[in-house]
Amino acid sequence: MNPVGIGVIGAGVISDAYLKSMRSFPDLIVHAIGDLSPDAAKDKADTFGIERHGGPEAVLNHPDVEIVVNLTVPAAHVEVALAVLAAGKHVWSEKPLSLTREDGRKLLATAQRAGLRVGCAPDTVLGPGLQTAHRIIEKGDIGRPLTALTQLQGPGPESWHPNPAFLYQKGAGPLFDMGPYYLTALIQTFGPVAEVAALGSKAWNRRSVGSGPLAGTEFDVEVMTHISAIARFESGQSAQSIFSFDSPLSRSGVVEITGTDATLALPDPNRFDGEIKIRRRRSQSWETLATTTARSERGTGVLEMARAIREGRPHRASGALALHVLDVMTCMNESITEGAFMDVESTSEVPAPLPDDWDPYVATL
Repeated sequence: MNPVGIGVIGAGVISDAYLKSMRSFPDLIVHAIGDLSPDAAKDKADTFGIERHGGPEAVLNHPDVEIVVNLTVPAAHVEVALAVLAAGKHVWSEKPLSLTREDGRKLLATAQRAGLRVGCAPDTVLGPGLQTAHRIIEKGDIGRPLTALTQLQGPGPESWHPNPAFLYQKGAGPLFDMGPYYLTALIQTFGPVAEVAALGSKAWNRRSVGSGPLAGTEFDVEVMTHISAIARFESGQSAQSIFSFDSPLSRSGVVEITGTDATLALPDPNRFDGEIKIRRRRSQSWETLATTTARSERGTGVLEMARAIREGRPHRASGALALHVLDVMTCMNESITEGAFMDVESTSEVPAPLPDDWDPYVATL
């Protein structure tokens, strides 16, 4: 066996999910974890049995780390990713890729010059639910795809997250925090986005932490917390979306693709599993379809990227795809400000579905 060496920078809440899954993938080996708080890194290292811990340099200087998983807050994504590239290592970042198009382009250009790779969340599109849906649509089971509807609404993450202020800063909010899951699923179906329009609002200028040691602490809200958007794809189809942290009623995971012959209800794009249902034209009921790919978890994109590096092929959750998603979201924000449709200048290829026998828990390297 020749597993790919992994290091993690960022020991926050999301690191638990990544470390749990990556430690169970035989094609990966986690060598080090670093954080600006060395104590936080030590806690994760002790919990998950990681040999080295400390500040970010514990990861950047580790000779056996090939890919660094960047789990820092959005405002630090590019700074950390550039440091990873400067250390001669590939980087996988949590979403969004960056806060601005310019920084995203700089990051990808730097990686290209260095002959290194950039991967980026979300990787839920590589899970069995959305991969099965991808195959169903490609086979023509819903006919020609026409339109889509997505919906994410709820009261906001401050009710459960112990330190949620960063989720209301630039680079987050419902659009930048949750939008990538839904938009990536749409791009997987329809291809790249050509233009968008959006309206936005903010219910409160300040919110308060609802749980944990900071409960009751107020923080500023810097971003729109309700966005209604429409998108037209290069292929001519359209989609409408709601992203909201302002609703007392939680309704999330809605992704419906309507074709000439049927409507397909996809699983929650923030999850790797979930039901797929189809409502065929002239039918009065939904039919549940079976998934066709092995189960997977957070970190699957890191694994797919690692295998792609070893095999000398492009990886699916690419920096170019993440940059296009970032561009789409930025254009939505600009549309809110300008009150007009905005052209999306970037584009991206649509990754092919994973092979039917792709399994993250089988050693292949």
